[in-house]
Amino acid sequence: MNKAIQTLEFNKIKERLSEFCQSSLGKQLVDNLYPAVNIKAVETRLKETKEAVRLLKAGMIPPLGGLSNISMLLEKTEKGMILEASELTAINDFLRACRNLEQFMNKHKELIPLISEYILSMKSYKDIEEEISYSVSGALVLSQASKNLGRIRRLKENQKEKIEKTLQAFLSSNSNKSLIQEFFISEKNGHYTIPIKSAYKNHVEGSIIETSSTGSTVFIEPKAISKLAGEMQMLEAEEMAEQYQILAGLTGLIYENISSIKQNMELMATYDLIFAKARYAISINAAMPEINLKRHIRIVNGRHPLLEGRVVPLNIEVGPDFNTLVITGPNAGGKTVTLKTVGLLILMTQCGLFIPADESSQIPVLDDVLVDIGDNQSIENALSTFSSHMQNLGIILKKSSNNTLVLIDEIGTGTDPAEGAAIAAAILEELSRKGSLTIATTHYGEIKEFAVRHPLFRNASVLFDKETLSPLYELIMGESGESNAFWIVEKFAFPSGVINNAKRYLMTNEKNKAASYITEKDKEKLQSEFEKNKQRQLEKQTLKEERLSSIEERKVDYSKGDRVRLLDTDEIGLVYEEADKNDNVTVYLSNEYKKILRKRLSLMEKAQNLYPSDYDLDTLFTDYSARKLDHDIKRGSKRALKKIQKDMRGKNR
Repeated sequence: MNKAIQTLEFNKIKERLSEFCQSSLGKQLVDNLYPAVNIKAVETRLKETKEAVRLLKAGMIPPLGGLSNISMLLEKTEKGMILEASELTAINDFLRACRNLEQFMNKHKELIPLISEYILSMKSYKDIEEEISYSVSGALVLSQASKNLGRIRRLKENQKEKIEKTLQAFLSSNSNKSLIQEFFISEKNGHYTIPIKSAYKNHVEGSIIETSSTGSTVFIEPKAISKLAGEMQMLEAEEMAEQYQILAGLTGLIYENISSIKQNMELMATYDLIFAKARYAISINAAMPEINLKRHIRIVNGRHPLLEGRVVPLNIEVGPDFNTLVITGPNAGGKTVTLKTVGLLILMTQCGLFIPADESSQIPVLDDVLVDIGDNQSIENALSTFSSHMQNLGIILKKSSNNTLVLIDEIGTGTDPAEGAAIAAAILEELSRKGSLTIATTHYGEIKEFAVRHPLFRNASVLFDKETLSPLYELIMGESGESNAFWIVEKFAFPSGVINNAKRYLMTNEKNKAASYITEKDKEKLQSEFEKNKQRQLEKQTLKEERLSSIEERKVDYSKGDRVRLLDTDEIGLVYEEADKNDNVTVYLSNEYKKILRKRLSLMEKAQNLYPSDYDLDTLFTDYSARKLDHDIKRGSKRALKKIQKDMRGKNR
């Protein structure tokens, strides 16, 4: 669907959706948002959005404040680095946001039964929050963090008073008044100094710490406080060492729980995305459509989500009794916008977004959306408009199936009209034979006639105002658009002889082409093939629905080694631990262990069907090097022990 996403400008929808996220975590999920092709996943996504919309419309706003991306801080922790006080504060803000959201979800779980269940996978860390809050504030380590830190800082205050008292005595001395540039104590680079006139710098015993930019003043630390200053530096070193120990201890608490904190982060990002979808839906007055596996598109009062101002509603249908819709009408009449609107609304639905249309609209869950819209001319390959058009259609013919949507703008254009119409008819018939849902726009009268005679085709047209000679942007199903050429020619007062001759030539042309239309025998054959294909699709759909219903009704008991699919992402993983008291199953996914709510999983295959009865399932969850190291340690390998000691030393640095 990548080409469709680009051509239909679905990325602009994602940009607008991203504006409703409250964190970079949610925005990352928007960037990675992709249409689901599993009907269960699409249903779940839409239900999530529905519950979030319900909550927001009831005036209940989820507390997602403080939701910051702490992934870099967690990565720093994993590398064995000590977090700064400000970094611990950021993590603390995140943990508090998690706890606040957990309380919010539990409070409103009757209103949002689905998304409130996800919170069961979240772990609260109130004890860590309290520990961090007690020890740090912003970028500062608080004196109360430890008795020793409090003692050191009290000694520092006493020492500072002694230093300042000694320096005040220096400033007050009459013998020093002529030497002093300014009468105040200045702290420079951790030293307490007096501003002395440069001319008298050799008259004051002490160390020159700094010189002013003009050179007229030197900042001297008098010898009288050198011992006190030395003692102060010792206390400052002790303070830094004690702060380091405190920060190390707090960082250790984060490290011990890093796996579940990461899981909290993923869950918070998911909630941010869900509520962004809801806010976007409310902002465009969107509704939740009905979804189906019957390959039936029915859009009722649809609007292109990116168009501003007054938009004429779109009403369009493809299926279930036909699979190809041919749209005709004037240029700039809205045919291309119609194609893009249909494609966008399908992509939006499969991403769990509400669509700007009535809730009675029907949207199928498709495997792919294939498009040929625009001339796509390639200068580099020196391809003409027609060549590029045919190249795209060739790819579409290869990729299309009975569960794809094909959108083609001005099919067959760019070459001799007779040949273009013939090629267009053949392409559309092949797509219909393969069972694809196809919507194509055209100017060719031959295609309109072809659609009238083909049992699986239907015509539609965009209206044209004959008085103003302008399009009305309204689609009418079941009618083919008139060319309006003769009306326009007559309106501009062409000679009647020219008009009559043109009509006579057209009638002759139509008679010559009549033999090329579909025969009744062809029509019966096509209808029979369609009915057989429809029956096969119905049987396939029934089996799929029965399987999904069975999964829904039956609470699967997962065991170690079972292969499972995540319904909302289609990712494949292995069960590591069976469900806990909160119904969370631990799944090994992308080299990480994640707790996933049982409802969000689908069983693909039981472990007993995948591995021999005596197979060591633990080997599924460790790589070869780790298994070899474990084996070497068990047999007493000195080299393996040295490797572990080396790794530990490297981590402690």
